[in-house]
Amino acid sequence: MKSNEQILSVAKKVIEVESDSLLKASERLGASFVKSVELIVNCKGRIIVTGIGKSAAIANKIVATFNSTGTPSIFMHAAEALHGDLGLLLNEDVVLCISNSGNSPEIKSLIPFIQSRKNPIIAMVGDKLSFLAKNANHVIDAFVGSEAYESIEAPTSSTTLQLALGDALAICLMEIKGFSNEDFAKSHPGGSLGKKLSLQVSQLMHENQRAAVSINSPLEKVIYEISSKRMGATAVLDGDDLVGMITDGDIRRMIQNSTNLEQITAKDIMSFSPKTIEEGELAINALNVLKESNISQIIVVDADNKYVGIIHFHDLIKEGL
Repeated sequence: MKSNEQILSVAKKVIEVESDSLLKASERLGASFVKSVELIVNCKGRIIVTGIGKSAAIANKIVATFNSTGTPSIFMHAAEALHGDLGLLLNEDVVLCISNSGNSPEIKSLIPFIQSRKNPIIAMVGDKLSFLAKNANHVIDAFVGSEAYESIEAPTSSTTLQLALGDALAICLMEIKGFSNEDFAKSHPGGSLGKKLSLQVSQLMHENQRAAVSINSPLEKVIYEISSKRMGATAVLDGDDLVGMITDGDIRRMIQNSTNLEQITAKDIMSFSPKTIEEGELAINALNVLKESNISQIIVVDADNKYVGIIHFHDLIKEGL
């Protein structure tokens, strides 16, 4: 059994070797990378990303990154392409082929078929003298001096570099296309960032949570409304006008300080000029107001400042904001 120090030494060595591969690759980036980016930007079809073995796993991740950042992309396994999946390839598609050696049998068999269909090929390859590199329109240099564990050449540094180069392509494409946070949110409506950029206050409102009492409502009515609507608070209205808010905390403080509860009405307890937010605002803005004001609920109003409902801090936390 290795000691703790020996285990940490191995782990640090792996990270150092892979980091060194990334840094050296960044220094080698040049015109061919730029031309690859330009080819993808001008592509009227999809980016077909293909590979074999561990490179296929990286290809899948690059496809996911491309799709989520505005570059339509499809994964095509290099081996399966030779058994029917080549039908995925359309006339205006660009092929990004990922391989460390560039000489695997599947890649050498696949490339001529892609060329016969006249689809441009970008090679992300570790050997610039390989079959793949020689038959590609553009070559992205993915050379690594060694894998992270020299005794066994398992793909480590090479796949890490492939992943980083895929991210570099995606980010460059985002910059050129002006891909924004709002665009990202459209592709990730269920994710944390997507919700922050798209989820509106109105989408968290529920009719049965519209707790409200009139300004002259007795204490019994106020307590019932807060308890039954389970929002921990109620709005106070004068006709249709919002005039205040009562929280369960206000009720507790009033009971502690009062002896004659029968004469108390909503106007005796309520907080005037409560914090409000429009229903069309982003939910993340409501969360920010709650945090900044150190409160648990906020009144929701419409564009005419009419009372709509209440949003609780827990509603926003449940959404992962």
